[in-house]
This record gives sequence, structure tokens and C-alpha cells, in this order.
Amino acid sequence: MSATDSKQVSASIIFISNIPNLVGPFPKTLLKLTKLHNLYIHYTNVSGNIPHFLSQLETLQVLDLGYNSLSGNLPASLSSLPNLAEISFLNNRITGTIPDSFGLFSKNMKAILLSRNRLTGKIPTTFVNLDLQIVNLSGNMLEGDASMLFGSDKSTEDISLGENKLAFDLGKVRLSSHLINLDLRENLIYGSLPKELTTLKYLESLNVSYNYLCGLIPQGGSLQKFDISSYHHNKCLCGSPLPSCKY
Repeated sequence: MSATDSKQVSASIIFISNIPNLVGPFPKTLLKLTKLHNLYIHYTNVSGNIPHFLSQLETLQVLDLGYNSLSGNLPASLSSLPNLAEISFLNNRITGTIPDSFGLFSKNMKAILLSRNRLTGKIPTTFVNLDLQIVNLSGNMLEGDASMLFGSDKSTEDISLGENKLAFDLGKVRLSSHLINLDLRENLIYGSLPKELTTLKYLESLNVSYNYLCGLIPQGGSLQKFDISSYHHNKCLCGSPLPSCKY
């Protein structure tokens, strides 16, 4: 990839998409773009590690490198970017753990999208410091607790954690009243469904299937409108839309 490959919409935006013959690593000449706000490079075959020099682009607000062939680890230094509001590395080949520093982004950070990679280990406890609108960590190999992503004091609208190995007591989390989508399918999550789910007036999508949840599905709100597939294959969930409880 060379600097001349960039389709520069303005001095502040680079947008490159759907160019499968675009290959190679990122050019360091990007550093010359001292007013770059948004960097979009997706649906290409750009490969190699995510370069650490991206953390020198202090004006960067959106970093979207989804749907490429990137590998290696997530650069811990990205959290030093003072204006960054969204990062997306969806559908790459990134390995290793999520850096603890990712919980130390500035208050501008609203979306972290890391789905469909090969990330392992635990979600950093530092994520409790973030107030994200969107967090998508699905389709990795993450394990352990994810309760730090929840909170009644957060403005979270979308939490997607499906297809991992996460294990925590869902009944003990508190939910954002802004929640629209909650995807927790195919994990090791236990406990019961929070009754707060019935009070979420914006909730449009819910999937807690293939976990170890138990107890009565709370009655009310949108919970009975979701298909059985949203709840099936749990340890002992029961009640509408699943069969009645036996106790």
C-alpha cells in the first residue's frame, strides 16, 4: 500500500473500501496528514500489524480498519489519542489480549468494535471507566467476566458479546436504560435474567441462547415478543415464550 492509493475526500478524511487488490502494510506517510480526522480502510487485503505510529495522529477521531487481513496484537498506544471516538477492527486476524490501556481512552470514546478476530484472555477491568454507546467483542475467544461493560449509569445502546467463553452472573448486572441490542449468545453466562429487561423501552434485539441461565423469564416489556431462539439451550430458563416452569 502506498500513499498514492489513498482516496482523500478532504484533508481530514481518507476513505478506502472494496479494493481487494490493495495489499501490503500501512505507509508511514500517513503521518504527514496532520489534520486527519477519519481514517476508513475496509474490505481490502491490507495486511500486517496495526502500526504503532497511528497513535501519533493526534487529530484522529474515527479509526475504521475493519474487514481486512490485519494480524498481530492491538497497539496499547492507541489509547493516547485524545480525540478518538470510534475504533473498528472488525473481521481481521488480530490475536492476543485486549490491552488494559483500552479502558483508558478519553471520554470521547463511544464505540469499540473488535468482533470476528482471534482475541483471547479477559476483558480488561479498566473498561469500567468507559461509557460506550456500542461495544462489539463477539466472535473471539474471550473468557471470564464482562460485567464491567454494564451499568445503569452508562449510555450503552448496543452490547454484542456472542460466541466467546465469557462467564459471569447476568442477574447481578445493571442495565443501561438506553439499551437497544443485547447479544450474549454462545457463552458460559449463568444466573438469571435481570428484571430490568422489562423496563427497557428501546430494546429491539435480545439473544441469550446457548448459555447456563436459569429461572423464570421476567414477564413484561418486550421479552415475550422475542422468538424462542432468543432463549433456547440454557440450563433451566423457563416461562413464556419458553415452556412453563416446573416448580
